Amino acid sequence: MSQTARSVQQVSRPRGRPTGAEFAFVEGPVPAPGPGTALVENQLLSVDPYMRENMDAAWELSAPLEGRSIGRVVASRAPGLTEGDLVFHRQGWRTHAVVRPEDVRVLPRTPGVPPEAYLGILGGTGLTAHVALSRIARLNPGETVHISAAAGGVGSAAGQLARLMGAGRVIGSAGSPEKVRFLTEELGFDAAFDYREGGLAEQLAKAAPEGIDVYVDNVGGEHLEAAIGAMREYGRIAWCGAIAQYDSAEPPPAPRNLFDLVEKSIRLEGFLVRNHRDAQDELERLLLPALAAGTVLDRHTVTEGFDRIVDAFLEMLAGGNTGKATVRVMGS
Repeated sequence: MSQTARSVQQVSRPRGRPTGAEFAFVEGPVPAPGPGTALVENQLLSVDPYMRENMDAAWELSAPLEGRSIGRVVASRAPGLTEGDLVFHRQGWRTHAVVRPEDVRVLPRTPGVPPEAYLGILGGTGLTAHVALSRIARLNPGETVHISAAAGGVGSAAGQLARLMGAGRVIGSAGSPEKVRFLTEELGFDAAFDYREGGLAEQLAKAAPEGIDVYVDNVGGEHLEAAIGAMREYGRIAWCGAIAQYDSAEPPPAPRNLFDLVEKSIRLEGFLVRNHRDAQDELERLLLPALAAGTVLDRHTVTEGFDRIVDAFLEMLAGGNTGKATVRVMGS
């Protein structure tokens, strides 16, 4: 085990899109666990869109950052945590963490299910998609679902979960022809389109000529406006994120058709996945058999080395990932 612990701290607030100058690497000795705690050497770290919002206020400057992480216990003075245990916890953006048993989950060993799935489709990413479909939108069998940022972590999970829940048609938008092919050829979406080609409303109408019943929104702005326009009567929108407007100090010009929510009796509901952690067992009952059988994919874009965690974060915000964006700590 390394004798040096490394971490990343935010040292300034961004103005518009982050450049990386807002972060600094910090080094120190590897901490020793005290009574009732254990030392974890992190192996995989998650970078997620919600972290961009945290940069504006939620993250304290020059302090440890929060993030989903998987690591191995290397020293323990805590009952229930044994050296060698692989654990999930939320002390990310660092190489080592001192944890308490109540703050971690010892990951089960399930044949056919790699540990990184607990940062992806079995983690907060998949849970967000599951809650969006099952609790917020209340998807019914046979309905048509549209998902924005569909090739990202939440979007790719939502498309596959929608199929498992009996959706009749699954449509996605993504930011490149390669991602569009990924959605239709690998994830089984019925239709997909490249939003960068423009004409969002027209492209969505072509992909769903009879309209959509459910929209899982990860983008906001014009994407939300197009989805409202394509909604059938009594449609439902689960609003997960708004990555299109995180970097802007001004409110977006769209959606301009919000009154359609009234005319079509559409329900739009935003949510935070942290308020639905009790849905984790539901998610795993649904997904574990499919993952083990290989009928559901958990695609990751993995950045190698702790030195590149800021790069991985910025690339994810720019849409450079397909599936879940993760960082492998070792090799830094």
